[in-house]
Amino acid sequence: MYVVDDDASSDDIITATRVVTKASALLRLPGADPPLELDADLRPEGRDGVMVRTLGGYRSYYERWSQTWEQQALIRASYGAGDEELVTRFLDDIAPLRWPDAGLSDEEIWSIRKLKGRMETERVQRGTDRRRNLKLGPGGLSDVEWTVQLMQLRHAGDLESLRVPNTMDALDACIQEGLIEAHDAQLLRDAWQMASELRNHAMLVRGRTSDQLPSDPRDLSAIAAQLGWAKGEASLLLDEYQRTTRLASRVVDRLFWGHDE
Repeated sequence: MYVVDDDASSDDIITATRVVTKASALLRLPGADPPLELDADLRPEGRDGVMVRTLGGYRSYYERWSQTWEQQALIRASYGAGDEELVTRFLDDIAPLRWPDAGLSDEEIWSIRKLKGRMETERVQRGTDRRRNLKLGPGGLSDVEWTVQLMQLRHAGDLESLRVPNTMDALDACIQEGLIEAHDAQLLRDAWQMASELRNHAMLVRGRTSDQLPSDPRDLSAIAAQLGWAKGEASLLLDEYQRTTRLASRVVDRLFWGHDE
């Protein structure tokens, strides 16, 4: 998200919008490295919203219109570039949203679970093996991140140690505060780290971002080789990934979906 101070004029906002639009376009250009996408779709009003807002504009929007999914998205907010003092004020403004004093109501928890279920249904490409989806597959990146974020939304109002944007740091805090057992946390960590590593290496092999482990054996073999697996062991890598995520998925079933409630 892009923010300017409240004393910015309309011309300043127009200029800022041109700058960030141009920067995004340049980063998407093909080159020696894969193109880099700056995703601003989680800003207020999503793709239909203005690209740059004043600090007061963000404050007004979130006070009047914010939804539960936006509170969750703001957990990951941190300083990226530009005026650090301005970003600090922005983060102070949104603190009551992402670390709500009262936690979450049953209705808000239900809405988060409903949204995640809909994402998994709509965004996983038909005809693909969902178990090979590094982001939305069972035990994948989204499973781990949403489980940790649910803990933060429910408890960070009381527990300051949970008020961090990094998933693994928040997972550590959940252990320290007794919210997640160390064994369960390790299963989540193993799955998240392996999915992240595979996603990064898949991008290096294919030259583009992808959440799906490649079905082409040559691509999968190249990823395995980059990760230090011996020739012919790509299938063992896949088996190890699916075993790791299967164990993490059982933890997610309990902690996120509430299957033990």
